[in-house]
Amino acid sequence: MMGREDSDSNGLMTTATLACVAVLAMASVLLGWQKGRGGGGGGGRVQALIYEFQHRCALPLHLLRKISEAMTLEMTAGLTTEGGSTMPMLPTFVEKMPTGNEKGIYYAMDLGGTNFRVLRVLLGGREKRVMKQEFEEVAIPRPLMLGTSVELYDFIAKKLTDFVSRESSEFSTHAAAGARELGLTFSFPISQHSINSGLLIMWTKGFKIADGVGQDVVQALQQAMNRQQGPKLKVAVLVNDTVGTMAGGRYFDPDVMIGIILGTGTNACYFERAENVHKLQNGKPLRKTGSMVYNMEWGAFWSSHIPTTHVDEQLDAESLNPGQQLYEKMIGGMYLGDIVRRMLLKLAREASLFSGEVPQQLMTPFVLGTPEVSKMHADESIDLREVAKTLAKIGITRTDLHTRRAVHDVCDIVALRSA
Repeated sequence: MMGREDSDSNGLMTTATLACVAVLAMASVLLGWQKGRGGGGGGGRVQALIYEFQHRCALPLHLLRKISEAMTLEMTAGLTTEGGSTMPMLPTFVEKMPTGNEKGIYYAMDLGGTNFRVLRVLLGGREKRVMKQEFEEVAIPRPLMLGTSVELYDFIAKKLTDFVSRESSEFSTHAAAGARELGLTFSFPISQHSINSGLLIMWTKGFKIADGVGQDVVQALQQAMNRQQGPKLKVAVLVNDTVGTMAGGRYFDPDVMIGIILGTGTNACYFERAENVHKLQNGKPLRKTGSMVYNMEWGAFWSSHIPTTHVDEQLDAESLNPGQQLYEKMIGGMYLGDIVRRMLLKLAREASLFSGEVPQQLMTPFVLGTPEVSKMHADESIDLREVAKTLAKIGITRTDLHTRRAVHDVCDIVALRSA
């Protein structure tokens, strides 16, 4: 979608420019770091393949600028026409942020990856701020990520009700009578119609529950909670995780205007002025004064300037959502470990990286997680002990220093491109 012009636009939006400049500043530092790195590896063929991979992943500053410009154009297009951009630029109906004056007990739940988190917090106003908080993180079983929406929401509702039932008197003495109110952070693309309703557009991050698409996520969770025995809960507000992140920052700093997620997936939101929004919702214009937080859904962004490799194409083709969330698949923690795994498998097959053997473990998708890649990437020991230890955990026990250097280089290349 390069080359699109909007003659009615007042120029590049300040917030978009700010976000892109921040990205470019960080990237230029990282590129300088890259120039100072030497190669590792074991053998000419290994080094040749690693060099080719590094070259295909390279992001010189002029290319980053083109990607930045493409994203800004896509932002403008997404605010102008429904469906006119790779990024949907979704209205959140959030027009106000926390001030720091809030008091009382609040519940929140965050669903946005392979885990979900539930939280209760006691706020004491501007003077006392966060007086006490408790949270719990729950892993979502893999079958539920591929099952039915009722199974998923019933599982979440049960864990949530159990958590509320353990509320101590320190919290309950500050609670109002009646059902507890819950803020729901839902980190998948949704089309919101109000502050507490929204239809699921599609699943991402490894979820694939067919009957959930098009469903009102607030209504689905509320019905599941109503089926539970125990304390009553009411979903009072629905936000994206980027909005929740921005609200958390705004609670402590009134200058916060952008929220960015770098986790299982990646996304961003920001305050947009009403006069820059020209698209309709349900055939009607959105409000024309003030500002509203917009959910970019930038995980879906794409530009022909973004460097891809055979590994990315392979990962995408074998994913649950081929052809979608391509930007996210180069950045999100869901995918970085498997990008490294796939490249190591190629090196084993085509360059005998592991002494001529092709480790069976490397043929298993996602056997190497992003946390493990992060540990190997951060290993600065002379003999790369952390790399050896991480490989041993997946059954690759015999590695020499040349091999470990090659693995370390692959982790560096993938991490640097992601950054």
